[in-house]
Amino acid sequence: MSADSAQSGGLAITGLVKRYGTVEAVAGIDLEIQRGEFLTLLGPSGSGKTTLLMMIAGFQDATAGDILLDGRSIVATPAEKRNFGMVFQGYALFPHMSVRDNIGYALSVRKRPRREIAGRVEEMIDLVQLQGMEDRLPAQLSGGQQQRVALARALAFAPPVLLLDEPLGALDRKLRIEVQAQLKDLHERVGTTFIYVTHDQEEALSMSDRVVIMQSGRIEQVGTPQELYSRPRTRFAATFLGKSNFLHRDGRVWALRPEKIDLHVGSSGDDRTTGKILSQTYFGSVLNYRVETTEFGVLEVDVDAWRGGAALRPGTVVSIGWHDEAVVPLED
Repeated sequence: MSADSAQSGGLAITGLVKRYGTVEAVAGIDLEIQRGEFLTLLGPSGSGKTTLLMMIAGFQDATAGDILLDGRSIVATPAEKRNFGMVFQGYALFPHMSVRDNIGYALSVRKRPRREIAGRVEEMIDLVQLQGMEDRLPAQLSGGQQQRVALARALAFAPPVLLLDEPLGALDRKLRIEVQAQLKDLHERVGTTFIYVTHDQEEALSMSDRVVIMQSGRIEQVGTPQELYSRPRTRFAATFLGKSNFLHRDGRVWALRPEKIDLHVGSSGDDRTTGKILSQTYFGSVLNYRVETTEFGVLEVDVDAWRGGAALRPGTVVSIGWHDEAVVPLED
């Protein structure tokens, strides 16, 4: 990684807007991204996260607002002049080029000396652990290996910022979990600013320094994964990042995570209410119960499967309770 890259990569986004006719895809985004941060834009389809990424990349023009890289406006700078790395879901590898040539391509078009390109390519191959595969074509690689080639190519020219648009979307679940850990480790080693787009909650929680939850072109909440999960501010944030029950008290709404509810047959001093099990679903590590209560309506309760004993049948009468600090008041 070059010294210049190591000292750059901080972004400031102010009042950023993107309109398509009367549709406002991005509606006045203000966001600070720290140098070397792994920041994830998380939201459902149509939330504006990919549009925001494409404006940062320079592939789409902003209707209004500004983007600053290390204090300098780049909103009018063409994409090729921003010098950002980019990784897409489809990888966009050249099928007729070897792994070595794919990784070196960005350096070749920048007219770097041949010896420098060869050295940098070997460095990238070691970084993404593709030793022995230098002469293979993309079709001879697994999906996870192709994704690593795309990452190596995007990082080869030491960009100040790496933009990743749903890069794991084409992988199966098991491989996706493996690559999540590899990608987080890679970020820690190279120190480049990563801006990552996904609709997958698990990816956002497992890899990010901070997560930006988006809805309808706006930022719903920003924070660390722990902050967002434990202290959601809105109903949307509480439901999009994990599951929540909603309790209504004195005209306000409170969020309560299913795993923070205690459930048992019988009664104890900590009980808040009793209920009847409507259904149970087994998820391997967790048993999820839907419990009908008189006071709070239907609540979802997650119980660790290994300590839950035999699954309780629908119709079983149970007692449930929770600690006061488990309940989070919502702004909306």
